[in-house]
Formats: sequence, structure tokens, C-alpha cells
Amino acid sequence: MTSSNLSKIAPKFRTTGNITGNFGKTKVKAGSNLTSIGFSTKDNINVVREKDYIARLYAALDITDDPKLKKFLYTEIKKYLVKTNQWGDT
Repeated sequence: MTSSNLSKIAPKFRTTGNITGNFGKTKVKAGSNLTSIGFSTKDNINVVREKDYIARLYAALDITDDPKLKKFLYTEIKKYLVKTNQWGDT
């Protein structure tokens, strides 16, 4: 009788590498549905200038009563003023 080393090989748990499989989720179709969107061109991209953005932030700060929105507007305006060395000037 020949002896084999196969019974001595311990199984390796898969703890490294990419996560594959659905893990209980329903199967999804491979591929992306975003391919039908198309590409952006210069004609449909609108970049707002920084001074116009800040003006919009100040206008929104005057209008809103929402505390979360006010906090966001305040921090965005503060970032701009710090960046332009205007924060803390009197």
C-alpha cells in the first residue's frame, strides 16, 4: 500500500483576494446601464465662476431658515474667505 500526502494537506480558508459572489444578494446583470447616457461635451457643461458661487451662497444664507443648510453655507463661505485671506479681517 502506498501512502499519500493528500490527507495531510489542510484546506486554506479564503481570507485574501477580491470579494466575489453575491453573498445572499439577488443576482444582478453584468455590465453597466450607464453606457446609454453618452459623453459630455463643452456645449452642455456649465462651470460657475467662484465669485458667482459665493454670491449664490450669501443669497441662500439670507433666505433659508434650515439650520443644516445654514451650517453648510457658513462653512463654504468661511472656506472661501480663509482661502482668499479675508477671514478675520475687520
